[in-house]
Amino acid sequence: MSVRSTVKSIQDIMRQDVGVDGDAQRISQLCWMFFLKILDDQDIQLELLDDVYTSPLPEQLRWGKWAADREGITGDELLRFINNVLFPELKSLTAVGAQARRQRVVRAVFEDAYNYMKSGHLLRQVINKINEIDFNNLADKQHFGDVYEQLLNDLQNAGNAGEYYTPRAVTQFMAERIDPKPGETLLDPACGTGGFITCSIRHMREKYVKTLKDEVLMQSSLRAVEKKPLPHMLCTTNMLLHGVEDPSFVRHDNTLARPYVSYSQDDRVDIVLTNPPFGGREEPGIESNFPSHLQTRETADLFLALILRLLKPGGRAAVVLPDGSMFGEGVKTRLKEQLMEDCNLHTIVRLPNSVFKPYATVGTNLLFFVKGEPTTETWFYEHRVPAGQKAYSMTKPIRLEHFRECVAWWGGPGREGRVETDVAWKVSLDQVKRRGYNLDIRNPHTVIEDQGDPMELLAELREAEASASALRSQLRALLEEALLR
Repeated sequence: MSVRSTVKSIQDIMRQDVGVDGDAQRISQLCWMFFLKILDDQDIQLELLDDVYTSPLPEQLRWGKWAADREGITGDELLRFINNVLFPELKSLTAVGAQARRQRVVRAVFEDAYNYMKSGHLLRQVINKINEIDFNNLADKQHFGDVYEQLLNDLQNAGNAGEYYTPRAVTQFMAERIDPKPGETLLDPACGTGGFITCSIRHMREKYVKTLKDEVLMQSSLRAVEKKPLPHMLCTTNMLLHGVEDPSFVRHDNTLARPYVSYSQDDRVDIVLTNPPFGGREEPGIESNFPSHLQTRETADLFLALILRLLKPGGRAAVVLPDGSMFGEGVKTRLKEQLMEDCNLHTIVRLPNSVFKPYATVGTNLLFFVKGEPTTETWFYEHRVPAGQKAYSMTKPIRLEHFRECVAWWGGPGREGRVETDVAWKVSLDQVKRRGYNLDIRNPHTVIEDQGDPMELLAELREAEASASALRSQLRALLEEALLR
């Protein structure tokens, strides 16, 4: 049976359990089990390669000890072990010795995890299905990576969980444009399920990682933070799945909770790739961590302010921001002014509002900038839905090939060779200043369809309303006449 069929079978079994309610809980349930199975397979491989390596888990808590035997514990006995032994001990796992970092990873994953399943017999069936996947088998691992990506994609239908997932075509396009290299510190301060990190890992492995030293250098330069339990668990599992030996760099924390001024030179990074939460509000008091002129409860604005502080001189960033950040006033204006004074905001890719459906239906923008030199001009590129398609959707999502024309237009290493087209144009800093730093700039090459003279249209509307009113009166008279007969 293929990995995809195995995962589908697991989901079908879980749908029979009364304790698992909806996609978000089902994915969370799957995730903690996959995490332990992947960790155990990784431990087995590391034990073969290193005589002194020991698992971060006590022997009785390892997947191979309690889950690997198809005829092992089941029913109420299995539920009692998971609920009364496994979870409590993993939540309080002591970080000591050589495996302290991996033990902290396990504890962070399980501190807000839950076993939702109520049937120990169905749980045993799920476990036995998971055991059909060997994460040390390269073919299984690669295939499961595709399946896991689809599971993450399913989050877009899982209520508010959709906010944790950025379409993979978007993350891959942004990572490739930023072009990270091993040794460059790369941060996602609101990492969700880890899409930007995994795309960056794949990009570097394909283009730059040639030796074990390169791999170690790349992994040691990754940074990520996620404040919510489910995406943090999903992200950590994602890192293990992508061959990251120590995913402790994925911190379970709120990046914005730390005072702005406390971020020092040592916290500076070479690259920021992120899609900060937008449309929401931070909890009361978070804004007080920021200077008075930057204080707001709009999450996206606070993240942009922090990114400007965290980038090293010469550091590069690609950030997803909603249309509201482009034209908003007050703090938004001050942020854009600081952005263009401190950084070269060289490119803005404008996306249609259907890219993030159904989680969000607002227009979004990909901002690319380099810190250390002021902006003199900004190029805009209007990404359009493919011909013959009205909008992106769950059945017709945005794909990497849809960015092909933008990649061809992008230009060389210094973005040289760009030209204006029907979807690309540039504006000067002086133009932006005259607009009060309003970056919601429409495509000047778009011909606005002539809708006709407003007064004539209004007269036609009134005539249509009068005609409709007359028809209603005639219908009413006919009904009254029929009732009197």
